Amino acid sequence: MTSAALHQHPAPELEPGKVILELRGLEKRYPGTHALKPIDLAFRAGEIHAIVGENGAGKSTLIKLLTGVMPRTSGDVIWEGAPVALATPHEAMALGINAVHQEVVLCRHLTVAANMFLGEENVRYGLLQQRAMVRDAQKIISDLGFNLPAHVVLGGLTIGQQQLIAAARATVRGTKFLIFDEPTAYLTRKEADQLFALIRRLKAEGVTIIYISHRMEEVFELADRVSVLRDGTYVGTRDIKKTDEAELVRMMINRTIEQIYHKDQFPAGRVILETRQLSGKGFENVSMTVREGEIVGLYGLVGAGRSEFVTAVYGRHPKSSGTILWDGKEVNVRSENDAIKLGMALAPESRRDQGLCLNLPVGLNLNLPIYKRISKNLLISGSEEAKHAEQQIAGLRIKTPGRQALASSLSGGNQQKIVIGKWLNHGAKLFIFDEPTVGVDVGTKAEIYRLFSTLLSKGAGIILISSYLPEVYELADTLHVFRRGKLVGTHGFHTASHEDILTEALAEKQEKPGGQI
Repeated sequence: MTSAALHQHPAPELEPGKVILELRGLEKRYPGTHALKPIDLAFRAGEIHAIVGENGAGKSTLIKLLTGVMPRTSGDVIWEGAPVALATPHEAMALGINAVHQEVVLCRHLTVAANMFLGEENVRYGLLQQRAMVRDAQKIISDLGFNLPAHVVLGGLTIGQQQLIAAARATVRGTKFLIFDEPTAYLTRKEADQLFALIRRLKAEGVTIIYISHRMEEVFELADRVSVLRDGTYVGTRDIKKTDEAELVRMMINRTIEQIYHKDQFPAGRVILETRQLSGKGFENVSMTVREGEIVGLYGLVGAGRSEFVTAVYGRHPKSSGTILWDGKEVNVRSENDAIKLGMALAPESRRDQGLCLNLPVGLNLNLPIYKRISKNLLISGSEEAKHAEQQIAGLRIKTPGRQALASSLSGGNQQKIVIGKWLNHGAKLFIFDEPTVGVDVGTKAEIYRLFSTLLSKGAGIILISSYLPEVYELADTLHVFRRGKLVGTHGFHTASHEDILTEALAEKQEKPGGQI
């Protein structure tokens, strides 16, 4: 079989609207944890069915059961009218069940084409037909509407582009039932539009789509029906045309939308950080201040220069010109260690790649910045280590079996809490949060926002980078807008409309000299 042949979708055997997969009493238990309580739920052929719920609600467990990654404890799965075991991923894929995960699980060191046909390589006389594979992969990718090269190494693409390749790969195996888990977490708006076009195309071909997302606007844009999970329990299913965001939020967390964006007001204190005409790779001439008790929001499209600016402030990348002042004194931040010593903390955008040691325990991750402090004569104090870890686990309500559990075993929201918690142990004065709620449910968002208030009440300052406008609009005391590496607008709390801010982020108008507004 050639690699091109893999892309030929078999016509779905069931008529659209008929039940393709049914769960009857599906349940999963771990020692000491009831991850998924008995659930009855049916999915229809050719529908887009969203599943929403907080981190820890049971969504990830459900995905693993449906894709054969782990066995169920009890219950039945009925596929096209007949019971199936779904004991292995191979069995699930053979039936036509596939998943595109939030974190790309492809091989970064291989080409895009090699990833597309991994396990189904085009081989002739024992030789890999690389040119043919690149040609076939490029045709598939282009036909799907993705303007991406098939011959390059996957690791050379952005995380968002890698996510599109993962979606493309999932379509080459005769998929009938495709699960998307937070697929737009790292996508630009343009990439998300391309993905949505693919999802609608698959639906038109009769493929059943399960769409898991914390972004309600996407659920209402795409889904036909939406089901809610809470604490491992199935709460209910709604026709998307007969519900609204407020109802879904109440079903998910028993709280209102207004309670999520609760913001305490604190008087601005002294200036902690000031930049004057700071320039570096990806940004230029940025001047701003951050005060005690203040949230400074940085908004812009992906690639606007926000992350590049803060990583230069943090010493991860060198500045080319300009000045950084800390507590009113000029400083030369040449490395991350310099920034940490001053009292800066950075929670990076990619928590899995940059913010955590996934193969190490929760407690060790939480204590990483303070091991020197809790050690004496090269020996770590076990009691201090346990005290600080348990303090953050309890204070941040991190859902974990214990501090010895591996960070990789926790949900995305709880992993984000670890990234934040380790810097609370450190006692930083300036916290830089780069997309802190990507892939995080609304309940955990509310907890993170309350944590912001705790930090501010203790005299810290916060820089909040977010591509989600409602987040920075509702939380930032001062909101800076970036476009193409320049600071093009500055606003106080609610002094500009959403439309004004979006116009600044998108429009080509004249910036004021020096980036200072």
